[in-house]
Amino acid sequence: MRVPCLTKRLALLCAIFLMVAGSAVAHGLEEASSPTGSWLSLWSFEPGVVLPLFVAGALYAAGLSHMPKRLKRDAVYFYGGWLLLFVALVSPIHRLGAWLFSVHMTQHELLMVGAAPLLVLGRPGVIMLRALPGSWARGAVAGAEWSGLAAIWDAATRPAIAWIVHALALWMWHIPSWFEATLRYDAVHALQHVSFLGTALWFWHSVFRGPRRAADYGWGVLNLFFTAVHTSVLGALITFAPSALYNSYIETAPRWGLTGLQDQQLGGLVMWIPAGLVYILAALCLLAAWLRPSAGENLLMRSGETR
Repeated sequence: MRVPCLTKRLALLCAIFLMVAGSAVAHGLEEASSPTGSWLSLWSFEPGVVLPLFVAGALYAAGLSHMPKRLKRDAVYFYGGWLLLFVALVSPIHRLGAWLFSVHMTQHELLMVGAAPLLVLGRPGVIMLRALPGSWARGAVAGAEWSGLAAIWDAATRPAIAWIVHALALWMWHIPSWFEATLRYDAVHALQHVSFLGTALWFWHSVFRGPRRAADYGWGVLNLFFTAVHTSVLGALITFAPSALYNSYIETAPRWGLTGLQDQQLGGLVMWIPAGLVYILAALCLLAAWLRPSAGENLLMRSGETR
């Protein structure tokens, strides 16, 4: 039915907005003016980060209370992803990323290959919608009743489109001049976080919740495999670069006992090996779901969503 589909799409967009809003303001690199101080002082409780996170968590909990028991199991995925968002954006990882490229890379991978797939598997859009008053939900549906919305959404969430957009975001933001800009300008850093988390949610949604589900399992497997390949290539290029690519870390990494090149090599390895393994494991799980639909439904695709 069209109305429920539009409602779910709109709810998903709202949920993504809440998740991305926190990452958009999670910058404040200027605050890491010194690597000294207590470990507690390195935590970053910025209201613009903490508030969207807790609003999203509260909405999800409220909506979950109205869901059938079989769907409540998805809360494990969502809150696992929520916790990784908290670690990436609030813990010392966030501020230390201003000093060490390897930590900055770890933060980005937590967002893209840790939090994003878990959040998608938790189906925040569908569940958060149940937390809203019925009149609000109906009003949202009425506002979404634009004839081209469903077609645009289905096209945008095709695996091939999502793969291209996410790949472009990854490669473009690792161009040295672009990456350096994120260290110098808060607005650019915010845009980088939005790009990474937003396109990652887009990518993983196309893999796990694509418009044709089972028919797109094969595309999902291929996209995960090719993502593992191109991110590994990027990680290898960063790891084996003959000199440091990011000048800011040449100055800051020695304060932590590393040269700029050593720090860069560690960061490249983070993208190359742990992140690559996540994509490969996800591809294997999706392949099992493709070859054995019933097992796949139980393992990954318990969507319960009628189109």
